[in-house]
Amino acid sequence: MWLLDQWAERHILDAQRQGEFDDLPGSGQPLKLDDDSHVPPELRAAYRILKNAGCLPPELEQRKEVIELSQLLTTVKEGTAAHADYTRRLALLELKLRQAGASTEFLRGDYAERLMQKMKEE
Repeated sequence: MWLLDQWAERHILDAQRQGEFDDLPGSGQPLKLDDDSHVPPELRAAYRILKNAGCLPPELEQRKEVIELSQLLTTVKEGTAAHADYTRRLALLELKLRQAGASTEFLRGDYAERLMQKMKEE
């Protein structure tokens, strides 16, 4: 592997000397790195791996599920077993989000009023 690394490094240096990297988009501008300053240093590598794999933190996963359940409730007739099950699941997820310190305001306000109105229409 060492020989391959040396070969790649030589080709990169040759390309730099020939100016092949000079006119790349964003050249001379600061890199836009993810701000992970709020993540403890010993967890940053693990968080980056999870992020690159498409995994969401539990709170964001729950928030996504809450939104999906809210939309699903608009399609289910009120009074049915499915409606009751979705409503219980939605209440449980909302409680979990609050316990985790996440805001549930996206379920209230204008969005919630429109959602409730749509549910009443059906």
